[in-house]
Amino acid sequence: MSLHRLALAAALGLAALPLLTAAAVEKIDVFVAGQDSYNTYRIPAIVRAKSGALLAFCEGRKSGGGDAGDIDIVLKRSVDGGRTWSGQQVLWNDGTNTCGNPCPVVDDSTGTVWLVLTHNVGSEAESAIIRKETKGTRTVWVTHSDDHGVTWVPPVEITRTTKDPAWGWYATGPGIGIQIQHGPQAGRLVIPCDHSYDDPKGNVAKGPYEFGSHTIYSDDHGKSWQLGGLIRPKVNECQVVESGDGRGTIIMNMRSYFGHNRRTQATSSDGGITWSGPADVADLIEPVCQASIIQHVSGLLLFSNPPAKTRINLTVKTSADDGKSWRELVQLHQGPSSYSSLVSLSAAEAGCLYECGEKRATEKITFARFALTEPSAPAGKNP
Repeated sequence: MSLHRLALAAALGLAALPLLTAAAVEKIDVFVAGQDSYNTYRIPAIVRAKSGALLAFCEGRKSGGGDAGDIDIVLKRSVDGGRTWSGQQVLWNDGTNTCGNPCPVVDDSTGTVWLVLTHNVGSEAESAIIRKETKGTRTVWVTHSDDHGVTWVPPVEITRTTKDPAWGWYATGPGIGIQIQHGPQAGRLVIPCDHSYDDPKGNVAKGPYEFGSHTIYSDDHGKSWQLGGLIRPKVNECQVVESGDGRGTIIMNMRSYFGHNRRTQATSSDGGITWSGPADVADLIEPVCQASIIQHVSGLLLFSNPPAKTRINLTVKTSADDGKSWRELVQLHQGPSSYSSLVSLSAAEAGCLYECGEKRATEKITFARFALTEPSAPAGKNP
């Protein structure tokens, strides 16, 4: 952690946060299975626009099931920090085809919200696309909003510059992208992605295929997008965060197939063009599931996932040393829970948009707003 970030965290009393109780958390259900003509909602992603509005994206799945099918991209906005939400807006509906994996990023210099997406024929399953048994494939698209998420332009395809034609499956995120703030690549928009590729030693989707992570990036404020560097093997869904070294080093935190029940991490010092090899993160237990990681405005890193061998008990952790060590901050849901997306709300608050339920993690997508320190007791009452 840089001295500036460490000093900021210490000044706010955040350098060694205690475990929070339920009193520090406010919750509201944002997307509920069966509402607004969708069987299931999945793949949450949330960003805070320059106006302060929160933009909550996810997939609206007409028939439930897997990652291919009749799937639309939907959005709700909040202008009061996530306490209330707008009606649902459908951003992309291509009939019975799959419009998936919303991965937004806010350009701090222009205020534009970029949303990178994927698409495939709805009748073509993920496993068949991996094995290249389909007529079509997974393609990459982008849309944007210049009014803080109120209106959006039609999606434009960017597959040619962002996907190796030899790859099969492809996913943006799931989660959010970042804009690098420091170093030679300051201003670069970076989207974390993953892909499947041919590997004679692999064993993915019952064939000689493997999973890898990669980035795509824009150095011209979203006008064009390019393919960045690769991280292989046995990693896929991923999130990227800038370290606190002040040099623009970025960290990729990835879902792992190494069988160690741990998250995997890699670093890049050139804005995502080259990466270190994947290495386990001892403090971050996972059940092979998506996770979220952000640099909070306090200077801390925040991380959320279900920290178990199954998808239960979604928990937020904090790190004051750029992810070298982690400690638990708050458990947001006790029971089935899965994908999540964190957002910084203020110097002392954060939010998380996450999948959860009583019997299944796909029952709803909830937003939790939480303080980074325990709220003070009302005057005249004992804590």
